[in-house]
Amino acid sequence: MDVTLPPPLMISQGFLPTDSLLESLIQISDEVTTIDKIPITQSKNVSIMIRRIKLLSSLFEEIQESNTQLPPSSILCLTELYSVIRRVKSLIQACQQGSCLWNLVRAESISNQFYVLVKEMSRALDILPLSLLKIAADTREQVELLHKQVKRVDLLLDSKEIQRREELLQVMMASTKSKSKAVIDFEKLKVIMSRMGLKTPLDYEEEISKLEEEAEKQAGTGGLIVVSNINNLISLVSLSKSIVFSKEDHKTSQEGGSSREHRYSFSQSMVINIPDEYRCPISLDLMLDPVIVASGHTYDRVSIAQWINSGHHTCPKSGKRLIHMALIPNYALKSLIHQFCEENNLPVTDPATSSTSLEKSSSTKRKLPEKAIDHISATKAAMDAVKMTAEFLVGKLAMGSVDIQRQAAYELRLLAKTGMENRRLISEAGAIPFLVTLLSSHDPRIQEHAVTALLNLSIFENNKVLIVAAGAIDSIVDVLGSGKTMEARENAAAAIFSLSLIDDYKVVIGSRPKAIPNLVGLLKDGTTSGKRDAATALINLAVYSVNKVNVVVSGAVPLLIDLLMDDKAGITDDALAVLSLLLGCSEGREEIRKSKVLVPILIDLLRFGSRKGKENSITLLLGLCKDGDDEVARRLLMNPRSIPSLQSLAADGSMKAQRKADALLRLLNRCCSQSRNPFE
Repeated sequence: MDVTLPPPLMISQGFLPTDSLLESLIQISDEVTTIDKIPITQSKNVSIMIRRIKLLSSLFEEIQESNTQLPPSSILCLTELYSVIRRVKSLIQACQQGSCLWNLVRAESISNQFYVLVKEMSRALDILPLSLLKIAADTREQVELLHKQVKRVDLLLDSKEIQRREELLQVMMASTKSKSKAVIDFEKLKVIMSRMGLKTPLDYEEEISKLEEEAEKQAGTGGLIVVSNINNLISLVSLSKSIVFSKEDHKTSQEGGSSREHRYSFSQSMVINIPDEYRCPISLDLMLDPVIVASGHTYDRVSIAQWINSGHHTCPKSGKRLIHMALIPNYALKSLIHQFCEENNLPVTDPATSSTSLEKSSSTKRKLPEKAIDHISATKAAMDAVKMTAEFLVGKLAMGSVDIQRQAAYELRLLAKTGMENRRLISEAGAIPFLVTLLSSHDPRIQEHAVTALLNLSIFENNKVLIVAAGAIDSIVDVLGSGKTMEARENAAAAIFSLSLIDDYKVVIGSRPKAIPNLVGLLKDGTTSGKRDAATALINLAVYSVNKVNVVVSGAVPLLIDLLMDDKAGITDDALAVLSLLLGCSEGREEIRKSKVLVPILIDLLRFGSRKGKENSITLLLGLCKDGDDEVARRLLMNPRSIPSLQSLAADGSMKAQRKADALLRLLNRCCSQSRNPFE
C-alpha cells in the first residue's frame, strides 16, 4: 500500500489567518488524537504519532488562549505542522481502512512514510521560536523534549510485524509455486490470519473485498506485478477461508454429519488432487461452470459474477480493464473437468441441478450460478434503469408543466436519497442546473423538493463542486431566508452545512451578505431540527475569522445563550461550540461578556454537561477570565458551585478539560491572592 497523502501546503500561496490556522490545527489534532481504533498493522507507529500530536495539541491551545500576536517564523512552523498532521491523519485512515494483509506485506514502505512525516515535523519545530511564545513552562519543556526526540528518531519497524510478514510470504510462495496445495500448512495459515484479525467468515469476506479494491486501484497505475501479488493474496485468503471453516463445520457437526463430512472430504480432495488449471483463480475451488471474460482468462461463473457485481470492471488476474462484461462458456475446459472428476471419483455437481444442496448448505456462501448471473443482470439493469429514469425526469424538469415539474422534482428527491451511485447518475443526467433553477419557483412544493434533492445530491463529494458551479449558493441562501415552507428552509440550512464541508466553500458561503443572517434567523424561528441544522452550519462557517464577526453582528450570541437554557431545543453542545468559536474574535468576546446569565449556566454545565459540553464550557470561562475580565472571575468565586465543579473536572475530566480547569483554578487563585483572600 503506497498511500496517496494530501500534498503539503504550499507556503508561497499565503498563510491562513492566525485564528483560522490555530482553529484548524486544534480541530485536526483532535481528530487524530481521538482515534479509538488503532489499526492492527503499524500500531506502534500510529500510537507514538498520536502521543506526539496530543502534546502538540496542548501547545496549539495555549497559543490560541494567549491571544497574542505571533512572530512570522511561528506562523510558518504552524502552517507546516498543519500540513504534517493532515497527512498523518490520511495515513492512519489508510492503515485503518485498507487491507491488513497488504499493509503487512508493505510494512517497510508504510513505516517509511511515518518516518518521513516525523522528520518533516522535526524540521517544522526547528523554526518554532518557543522563547517568544507566551506558554506555560511545562508546555515549553515538553515541546523541547519532543523536538529532541523527533530529531534523533530512526525508522521504526515492528519486529513482530516483520516476522508475521515473513511467515505470510512463505505460505504465499508455497501456494503459488506448488502444483499441490497439500504442502500448505493450513493450521499455520489460520494462526497468521487470526493474528491479523481474520477470525470469522465475515472478516475474511471484508479482507477479500479490501484486497480487490486495492488490486483495482493498483491496476489503474500499471503495477501488474503488484496486482499479481495482491491476486495471490486474494486466492490465499479465499482458500484459507474455504478450508478453515469447512474443517470447523466438520468438527462441530452433530446432525447431518455425513453430508458435511462428504463436503469436507470433497474440499480436501480438491486441495490435494485438483490441478491448478481446473481451479478458479478467484476462489481456488473446482470450476463448476468455467467462463471466459474479455481478457481471455477463465473463471468460475459464480466467482467472476460476484466480482463484476461488486463494481469491478477489471480482470482479477491481469488487472486489465474489461472492454465488455459478457461471460462466454468454456465448453472445452468444462468437458475436461467433468472427465477429471469421473476418473478420480469426485462428485460432479451440475450447476443446473445443484439448487437443493447449495441452498441447504450452511457451510458455504455460494449461490446458484444462474441466480448469481441473474443478480448481476438485475443490478446492471437497475443501474441502467436509474440512468434512464434520471434522464427522463430531467427532461420533465426542463419541459414539463408545473404539475409535471413538481412530480419530477419529488421523484428525483427520492431517487437521490438512496445511494452514492444514484447520486452520481442523477448528476450525470444533468439534473443539478435544472434543480437550481427550480429553487426560485413560486410553487412551495417544487421549491421544497428541489432544495431537498440538491441536499441529497451534495452528499456525493463530486456533486458539491457541480452544485456550487451551477450558481446554487445564492439561491439556497434565499430559500434559507424566505423559503415557502419551513422544511425547505431547514433543508437549505442542511445543504449549506454539507457544502461548507469543503474548506474553500466556507469562505464563499460566508461572503454572501444574507447567508449568516439567514442561518441566525432559522436559529431563532426554526423547529428543533431546523435550529440544529442552522447551528451545525454556523459551526462550520465560524472557523474563519471574518465569518465569526458576521455571526456576532447578526445577533447570534443572545440566541445561542438562550438555547443553552432551552431543553426542548436539544442543541446545547452545538450552541456551546459556536460560542467557543466566537470567543476567538474581540467582537464575540465583548458580546458574550454582556450576558449576566451565562456564567451560572456554564458552571452547571461543568457538572452536568456532556464531555464536549464540559470542554466548551471551561473554554468559555477560561477565555473570559484570561481576557482580563475581573468581573467574570469575581462571579465565579462568588458562586459556591464553581470551585468544586472545577476541581472535579481537573481530577476526572478529559485531558483537554483537565488542563483548562487547572489553568482556571490557578488564575482564580491569583485573583484571590491579589485581593488578600487566598484560595486553595
